Amino acid sequence: YLEKVRQLERDNAELETKIREFSQCQEPLVCPDYQSYFRTIEELQQKILCTKSENVRLVTQIDNAKLAADDFRIKFESEHALRQLVEADMCGMHKLLDDMTLAKSDLEAMSCSEELQCCQSEILELRCTVNALEVERQALHTLKDCLQNSLCESEARFGTELAQMQSLISNVEEQLSEIRADLERQNQEYQVLLDVKTRLEGEINTYRNLLESEDCKLPCNPCATPASCGTSACASRPSCAPRTSCGSGSVCGAGAGTRF
Repeated sequence: YLEKVRQLERDNAELETKIREFSQCQEPLVCPDYQSYFRTIEELQQKILCTKSENVRLVTQIDNAKLAADDFRIKFESEHALRQLVEADMCGMHKLLDDMTLAKSDLEAMSCSEELQCCQSEILELRCTVNALEVERQALHTLKDCLQNSLCESEARFGTELAQMQSLISNVEEQLSEIRADLERQNQEYQVLLDVKTRLEGEINTYRNLLESEDCKLPCNPCATPASCGTSACASRPSCAPRTSCGSGSVCGAGAGTRF
């Protein structure tokens, strides 16, 4: 029993040393580093929230750009229809101009100067109208090209920014998973060491109680007769008294000075 107790006490002392070394090595990671991990997690969560809000803002901007593109497309279609109408009007004007040219020829032949002047004035007005419509058509065509280029650039830029934000969110989530896994592993190792320490302390206490009960059963003087154990000499022997604790986690006698 004594050898077993001493061996357990030595094992307990070694385990205490290992736990103390582990606690000293891990204390900056267990208490302060947990807090730093929590702060890091909170910062990363804030970054994730900011990134998500930024993502939502970008999606909103993309939706707005799509709506603007739809508006531009509708406007382009309406302008294109207007252009077709103008072109149709121009065709009609050309036909009318041809008719006017024929009428002019006729007027220059049947010889009515007043009607000829009126027709010439109408021809000039029609030509001015045709020129104005042609200028408007070219301006609308230029506007359509500019709007298409702006739409393509906006879609490319927003697509690139969205891809970058998605990549940043993925990296942050991977870092959070690694931090959580590291914290769980350290907690498991620390719990295993505490369980081993608790079991060893229980076994040592059991053996100590057994030894104390056996010490009280031993004779006061091994060399004296059994009847002499009832004398005052037996009562004065300190070893017959129960062992007392020298302090928290230590025992006087065998293995004294060992802390649990």
